[in-house]
Amino acid sequence: MTSEHNPELPPLSVFLSLERSVWQALVDGDATADAALLAPDFLGVYPSGFSDKAGHVGQLATGPTIAEFELSQTRIMGLGADQVLFSYRADFTRVGRSDAEQMYVSSLWVRRGAAWVNVFSQDTPAAM
Repeated sequence: MTSEHNPELPPLSVFLSLERSVWQALVDGDATADAALLAPDFLGVYPSGFSDKAGHVGQLATGPTIAEFELSQTRIMGLGADQVLFSYRADFTRVGRSDAEQMYVSSLWVRRGAAWVNVFSQDTPAAM
C-alpha cells in the first residue's frame, strides 16, 4: 500500500527524506542529527544483532561510518493514522572500504506529537 491509496498518510517522499536524513547523519558523523530522528525506545535488528538508540547513535562516536549511499525501490505501508512502515533498498559504501554493500531496510516511523520518529529498523543483506 502506498500513500496514494491512503490520503490520511503523508506522501512517500516524506519518509524518503527522513530516511535519507538518517543515512546523511552516518555520512556526516552527526550523532545529534541521528539521535533526533530516533525514538527513545528505538530497536534496530541487524545482521550483527540488536541495537537500541544509544547503540545506533554510539556508532558515530569516532566519526562517519558511511562514505556514500543511494536509496531505491521505496515503498510505504500505512499501519494506522500515525504509523508507517517504509521499506527500501540501500546501496552503500562504508568509510575506509571500497566494496559496495546492498541491503533491504524496513523502518517503522511513528508520529509522536508533531514529529515523525523511527522506532524500529531491520536490515536484511541483499542476496547477490
